[in-house]
Amino acid sequence: MATHALDDAKLSRFHLKTTLYGNGGHLCDGYILGAIVPALPLFAQSHPVSSLMSGLIGASALIGVFLGSVLFGWVTDRIGRRRMFVIDLALFVVLSLAQIAVTGAVMLLVLRVLLGIAVGADYTIATTLVAEFAPRKYRATLLAVGPAMWTIGYVLAIVVGTAIAGFGGDGAWRWILATSAVPALILLVLRRNTPESPRWLARNGRADEGLAILRKHVSPAATLADLADEEEEDESTGSLREVFAEQHRKRLAFACLFWFCQVVPYFAVFTFLPTILESLDIESGFWQTTSVNLFLLIGGAVGIVTIGKIGRRPYTLVSFALLTASTLAIGLWQSAPAGYVIALFALFALISSAMAALDTVYPSELFPTSIRASATGICVSFSRIGAAIGTLLLPMGIDHFGAHGVTLMTGVVAGLGLLISIAWAPETAGLPLAQAAGDTKEGPGKSPTGNPDRSSSFVSQQ
Repeated sequence: MATHALDDAKLSRFHLKTTLYGNGGHLCDGYILGAIVPALPLFAQSHPVSSLMSGLIGASALIGVFLGSVLFGWVTDRIGRRRMFVIDLALFVVLSLAQIAVTGAVMLLVLRVLLGIAVGADYTIATTLVAEFAPRKYRATLLAVGPAMWTIGYVLAIVVGTAIAGFGGDGAWRWILATSAVPALILLVLRRNTPESPRWLARNGRADEGLAILRKHVSPAATLADLADEEEEDESTGSLREVFAEQHRKRLAFACLFWFCQVVPYFAVFTFLPTILESLDIESGFWQTTSVNLFLLIGGAVGIVTIGKIGRRPYTLVSFALLTASTLAIGLWQSAPAGYVIALFALFALISSAMAALDTVYPSELFPTSIRASATGICVSFSRIGAAIGTLLLPMGIDHFGAHGVTLMTGVVAGLGLLISIAWAPETAGLPLAQAAGDTKEGPGKSPTGNPDRSSSFVSQQ
């Protein structure tokens, strides 16, 4: 059986370095988004901030992510992965340090939106580059490192920010926000020598350059035949219009909706966990919230270990089923004891964090090289709509329907994700990247054993 230099490569130090440098951006992303949590209350003590402005500043990075992921996903497909891989980190450093000079709420809002745009860019750039170098046997595991590192960065920012707030004086918020420049600068230095994706080079008529990179970093015995799948995409234009073409439309709808149905409950629950617990007449103490957040970190590790051992489709279905069951079980028993509720929220945290591995795996595998970053950017943007809905509507939902009612609604959203996944979730595990992203018109692909794999495309789900 013929092997493919990229898809069938042995896991090497180069793959691990590319994974670390690429997914390190997720750590910076989480840090940037998390730093505002301890900084914003301190900023509000010394600056006149309305409740509306406070909400806008808190959500500003999410607004930026929505814009940046679409824009820079398209740019990355046009000019290449490596160039943007370095530029966005430079923006992280400059914009993080610029927060030291903030003089008012409007200036802080603008800088946070710009930082969010850079974060959105990295979501699309980093996962695309990691996916295009990763061997298929380890692709899901390497991509799953990203969401886990995001969680670490988010928690680290809150810990560092809380420590600085304790002895930093009136201007502590400036230094809390500026500390995001530190991991970004370290990563910028590490990323500077990362090569361009051979897949992207071949797709853009530079197969010889791609082959040189392939031979240097992956396999000295590689040939142009290893890049032939990318060169054959001669009818592809790489435009945003192509992302919405008939052969990609259902995949795009699935990737967007599955991510949306995952993040609405996630952000609703974890942004306001203390409020939810208090509304359920459960004391929101340190250990209650800490134990639930601890399961977020554990879930990230579980995602890395398990995503490569279980097919993408069953992983999705089981995860949504458990999210639905745990939230409905909380909402339906209105007089449940505290231990029961905390245990179910811990399960929800574990599954949510482990399932986040699919957020980087599915978009990277479902679309061809010519539009991979653009399509991923659209999926990221759609997920941020879900994050905003979960964050903004939950307080009003508690006022109108109570905590049990809101928890039931999150269960309904997770249940909708389960139904969508039953209908549309494809199986891409074990397939070469080009085959996993193949057109539905081409019919069912073949499994790594050479037998027809009728779950490898949306054809099998229709």
